[in-house]
Amino acid sequence: MPLPLPLPPAPSRSELVDHLVRTRIAGDVATPRENNLAHFRQLANGDRHYWFGLEFGDRWADEQDVLSEMAERCGVNDDPDHRGGQDTIDPELTVGALERAAAELRKVAKSRGRVLVATGHPGALLDLHGATAAALRGAGCEVVRVPLGLIADEGLVAQFNGVAVYERGASLWHTHSPAPMNAILSALERSGEPLPDLVVADHGWAGAAAQWGVAAVGYADCNDPALFLAESEGTLRVAIPLDDHVADPRFYEPMTAYLLDAAGLLGDED
Repeated sequence: MPLPLPLPPAPSRSELVDHLVRTRIAGDVATPRENNLAHFRQLANGDRHYWFGLEFGDRWADEQDVLSEMAERCGVNDDPDHRGGQDTIDPELTVGALERAAAELRKVAKSRGRVLVATGHPGALLDLHGATAAALRGAGCEVVRVPLGLIADEGLVAQFNGVAVYERGASLWHTHSPAPMNAILSALERSGEPLPDLVVADHGWAGAAAQWGVAAVGYADCNDPALFLAESEGTLRVAIPLDDHVADPRFYEPMTAYLLDAAGLLGDED
């Protein structure tokens, strides 16, 4: 099955690292240090908005522990005295996470499993997720259909090109809320339909799925530590660090091609 839009040829690893830095998907990213530290602090203080549907108890109540983990898994500056200005995402960590995510995609494709793809960032990541859903469907996976009429956070849980999204006021909204994913999984459970074998999503959509015990891969920015902490605890399979809203969504296309190629989901590969 062809992808929704043609992707460029998959870059080499070094070419992708260069592209990520050049487009600021990784490297010196636009998210400021002050914002990163504020979010780390709010998560440590127990603000559920920053937990993305996950349950951490008091395990990350020390802000310094959160910073240290984010330095290791995302590549932010590990100096606690660096309080303002530029912060970073390590592009090597981004590519390494993409390769781990590709292994999850390859595994579910081999078993022709049930997959659910979702995004809270339709303005930037919808094509990335749509290409992933199409590639998995082309490999024989069943892309889970979102039950009709689901409401979460006073909006509609909808689906476009195989990607679950949050719609409100006839527009697709950016949301980190876990409520839409919780609504989908609850509805599947009520109907007796099996839960997905793999969820590919971002932010609260991925966090909620992981908390349900579903195998999940999630994209997250450097100011959103929850998914990285969940990966460190083994709740989430893979957290992929990236700036989740760069200047043009097409900048994510080489990264998407690399992911799908590594998973054996491009061309005539099985």
